[in-house]
Amino acid sequence: MEFNTISMIGLGYIGLPTAAVFASRRKKVIGVDIDQHAVDTINRGEIHIIEPELDMVVHAAVHEGYLRATTAPEPADAFMVAVPTPFHTDDNGQNHKADLRFIKAASEALAKVLVPGNLVVLESTSPVGATEQMAEWLAAARPDLTFPQTHGEASDIRIAHCPERVLPGHVVRELVENDRVIGGMTPKCAEAACALYGIVVEGECVPTTARTAEMAKLTENSFRDVNIAFANELSTIAHELEINVWELIALANRHPRVNILSPGAGVGGHCIAVDPWFIVDACPEQARLIRTAREVNDAKPDWVLSRVNEALEGLHRTHPGARRSDLTVACLGVAFKPDIDDLRESPALGVTEKIVELGCRVQVVEPNIESLPERLNADNVSLVSLDEALGQADVICVLVKHKPFVQKSDAVRAKPAVVDAVGLLG
Repeated sequence: MEFNTISMIGLGYIGLPTAAVFASRRKKVIGVDIDQHAVDTINRGEIHIIEPELDMVVHAAVHEGYLRATTAPEPADAFMVAVPTPFHTDDNGQNHKADLRFIKAASEALAKVLVPGNLVVLESTSPVGATEQMAEWLAAARPDLTFPQTHGEASDIRIAHCPERVLPGHVVRELVENDRVIGGMTPKCAEAACALYGIVVEGECVPTTARTAEMAKLTENSFRDVNIAFANELSTIAHELEINVWELIALANRHPRVNILSPGAGVGGHCIAVDPWFIVDACPEQARLIRTAREVNDAKPDWVLSRVNEALEGLHRTHPGARRSDLTVACLGVAFKPDIDDLRESPALGVTEKIVELGCRVQVVEPNIESLPERLNADNVSLVSLDEALGQADVICVLVKHKPFVQKSDAVRAKPAVVDAVGLLG
């Protein structure tokens, strides 16, 4: 099967690197995004996100004529969909259901340009059954074409699911080196998708069913979430028992079959903080451990906030004349993980928001952004350098272990009031 022209629907943290990697193999790639700013930026050979190595790959692909961006789908041999799949909850914070409206919108947009022989691959992390739902939306939009759910191997259009499984900060390399799980709605659909990914993937392309591929990604992230929850719960227990959790974990990990992860301020990002809920929503009676892990990790930001509040109350006791508005808390990091600019589902950002509500002055130190997000738009909040924070703040709250913070960890350690949620000083 020939894939001379490839369309990437969604040019975010996964879509743009994927499009660029395919273009680097001298394939014509048409990137599609509803964000005109992103489209214009890419067409200049620049990038609108932070990801190591990506700027060079995009610049070369655009200027060599293999990658261009637009706001509407155009005809292609294969379409890859990488759009957000957030969850929504009811008024009681329950029923974390997947919101598939972006997949639906992408399906209806690309359906207009489908022709027999096309392949459509859903890359977005999705609940089990989402690929079949995408196929239904495509079929409804194009009754003149046949699809796997009704015509099996004889369908005009091939449909598959191939979840991304890359680490932010290493996306370009891992898109090429990592194995890919490729789930087709039929064996021929999987075969076609394997041929597509074989253009760029040096790892193994492992075929399976669409449902199994969807569940594999959810399983990977739930496994990580459960293990992080153990570390986060351990950190709260160690605090109650007046034990240094970082030393405790280092000692426990000397056992040859123990590998406890590092605690943090919670769990962030669009995957690990979201995907387990898709399993819980599908099988609420069976997914007891997965649900508990999510609840533990979702509660960790409040525990970090309580530590900050304790530090502020301690300052009031030693300085009884000080008002809350006289005190300054520096929040080191608001991204969801070290050395990236991605704030999606960031527990550090959530903690910072709640610290703002405590009435103190808040200094945000985030070396990977140029301006504060709207959620931190308040009179008592400012974006400052690390040196400013170290010189002015009464309390330092370390929320992300960015490299610049590690480099100045001794200066942070010297401050009298430090809440270290990520082991910077451990």
